Amino acid sequence: MPMTYPYVAIPDAEVPRASAPVFQHLLDTYASETNKVISVWREFSAADLSFRPHPRSSTVQDIFKHQLLSERRFFGEFLGLPEPPAEQVPPQGQAPEEYVARMRELALPRLSTLAGKDEEWWLEVVPFFDVRRERIWIFWRRILHTAHHRTQLTVYLRLLGKGVPPTYGPTADATWEGADPTRSVEAAGRK
Repeated sequence: MPMTYPYVAIPDAEVPRASAPVFQHLLDTYASETNKVISVWREFSAADLSFRPHPRSSTVQDIFKHQLLSERRFFGEFLGLPEPPAEQVPPQGQAPEEYVARMRELALPRLSTLAGKDEEWWLEVVPFFDVRRERIWIFWRRILHTAHHRTQLTVYLRLLGKGVPPTYGPTADATWEGADPTRSVEAAGRK
């Protein structure tokens, strides 16, 4: 039985087709990662936004804001996509559901724009902070950055005593029939 998520912000039907099929995995991955972030964000309440596990750690709300703003910078400054002005990126309100809605709102036009890009665009070397990299490299760096902050927040959920939603497979809080996590040498040895 395949894994099903309790909530999907961007269903497969809303992910556009890449003009070059070889790049479809980039669109599918960005939509999937956005869905994973939103699944984690939805577990927080308004009372949780100021939580931080240590005085030197970011709060939940700090991480929400950073995610939205850093995506805007990656896609706008480094990849050259049209993005709203930075001051328009955070949501009007401060509730978790408003951050969730804003994440989705910002992701959809990126998907549409990325769908039209060709190999020459993806492989062009452009400035990235103080170095130069191919756009496709910058895109994957963005995905990794997103996964890093999503993982921070799953730890926060656990520390708050909340459930952790499935993202790449079962968690201690969510599983399904047929799930086969690799927790043993036997499972790892399957071919």
